[in-house]
Parts: sequence; C-alpha cells; structure tokens
Amino acid sequence: MDPADIVSRLERLDSCAVSDALDKLGLRGCVTGLRPLTSARRIAGRVHTVKLVAKDAAPPVSGAPRHLGTTAIEAAEPGEIIVVEQRTGIDAGSWGGILSVGAALKGLAGVIADGPVRDVDEAKALDFPVFARGATARTARDRIVEAATDVPVAIGDVAVKPGDYVIADASAVVFVAAADAPRVVEAAEAIARREAAMAEALRRGQRISEVMGAAYEHMLKK
Repeated sequence: MDPADIVSRLERLDSCAVSDALDKLGLRGCVTGLRPLTSARRIAGRVHTVKLVAKDAAPPVSGAPRHLGTTAIEAAEPGEIIVVEQRTGIDAGSWGGILSVGAALKGLAGVIADGPVRDVDEAKALDFPVFARGATARTARDRIVEAATDVPVAIGDVAVKPGDYVIADASAVVFVAAADAPRVVEAAEAIARREAAMAEALRRGQRISEVMGAAYEHMLKK
C-alpha cells in the first residue's frame, strides 16, 4: 500500500478505531495522556522523530550548535508529523513558538511531544496542532538538548521509529508501525463501518441493548 494512500485513509478514521484495530491484531500503539493543546483538529501522517536528553547527558557535538527540532523540520515533508521524546523529568519546553511557525510554514501536520511544550498561545494563533504532556514557560536552553533526529524513540510505552504512522485526536495518540500499517488501516476501516451501521440502527429505533449485544462485545476477538 502506498504511504500517501495509508495517510489518506488514516485521515478519515479516528484514534479509537485505529486503537481497536491494534487490539484486534494483537499490536501496541495507543498512548494516552498526550493532549491537544493548540487545535481541535485531528492529525494523521508519517513520523519524523526527535530524541531529547538532559544537557549534562548530551553526546559531544561538532560544528555549530543547532536548536532542538530544527533538523527535523528541515528534513520533514508537508503533511508529516514531528514526534519528540522528552523523558528527562526536567521541566523545560520540548517545542516552542518559533518552531511552530517554521513547521506551519513548511506545511507539517503537527507535533507530538512526550514532555512539556511552551508558547502554546503562539501555536493556537497559527491553528498548528501540538499534542503534549503539558505546558511550561521554561526554556530548553541550558537544560535539555537534542541527542538525535530520526532515531527510534519511546513515547509512553510505545517504541516509535521514523517512517511509522500516527493519528492523534482528543481521545489519544496512536502509533502504527510502518510494516503493520496496511492491515491496521483495513481493520480500522472495517470497525468504523460496523460502528457507523450500529449508530444508524439506533437512529432507526433499534434498542441499544440489541445493537451493543454479544456481537459488539466480541467484535475485537482475534
């Protein structure tokens, strides 16, 4: 399945349908607690990753310093999503306002940060989607630095690789490994169709206990 087709089909789903598909297939990927802080828009796309570490734990860097996130923005294509690991425990922004401006101008779909972010109002004014653990005003300068771009990262309890897929909305953030994406999308579409039919049955007057009976309870059985 073509990556653009996968993204297009994910955009027509929601995080719950994709999470249910992962459950049905015995896969992991759902991360709760990453809230949409700046926009109500659902996002879906391919992933570029950024791994942040405490300044004292940073590997040696040669050449001129680069601010965290800038390499990922320059590497990403329109519609892609930057995913940031900031699990240092340090209260410092893993994303900020100038980064949001740059990402929005490049046409990126959004940012997902496992850690705090700052300049939330600026991203709101851009309607640029930022999902994060929370907000802070504290700068990353002299606190955290970028260890690497486009390397495997840990978001919640999910391992995420560059080139994977993600869908994020008000319910959760759900990652899908690139190798699993075709079958996950197909399973999620089947679940979404079935739930749409159930909702229509309710509108026609069928009792909810019948609509949400044994067939619904066992819908995700492998």
